[in-house]
Amino acid sequence: MALLSYENLIDPILRSVRLSTPDFSGMQAGDRVLDVCCGTGAQIIEYGRRGIRATGIDIDENMLDVALKNKKKLDAANASFFLADATALPFDDGSFDYVSISFALHDKDRDTRNGVVSEMKRVIKPEGALVFIDYRVPISRNVLGIAATAIEYFVGGAHYRGFKDFTGSGGIKKILETHSLKEEKAGYFKGGLVTMVKAVL
Repeated sequence: MALLSYENLIDPILRSVRLSTPDFSGMQAGDRVLDVCCGTGAQIIEYGRRGIRATGIDIDENMLDVALKNKKKLDAANASFFLADATALPFDDGSFDYVSISFALHDKDRDTRNGVVSEMKRVIKPEGALVFIDYRVPISRNVLGIAATAIEYFVGGAHYRGFKDFTGSGGIKKILETHSLKEEKAGYFKGGLVTMVKAVL
């Protein structure tokens, strides 16, 4: 999806979800939190606004350029951003209290998806938590669900193949099962289209 479309369409749609994430997850000021595949940095900046020591990584330099501009514009001192591959995170084991990822697993092939989650597990503290935000599976049959499916279809290619595998295999529930993660809490947003899951080791 084009960068302009993401910043001006997707970020506003997900704003209420991003605002809810810290409270839902139990994050506190001073916690060290990593957001994987952070895109334009909207979630990281919300974390930083609350006094959370927030780090975002993304493999897309253009997305990170926007994130850094937003950080400067909003004077988000607690937010930092790094260019990195989510399947090979440049952090030591057990570095973070929380690791979150939003709408960045459904568009990946299964091997990449599992590689990302394995790295998220590696860098979380033993008593920490992972936060997954993505489509609720099965996809809602309401207007929002139909529209989301259509958008994924028109994006096409590897993105859509990832989406079909993600939804067909069970979504976040399957990810938790595959990686021996325990669901601690789940919530639903945007008319049931979006699910947020807090999981522990």
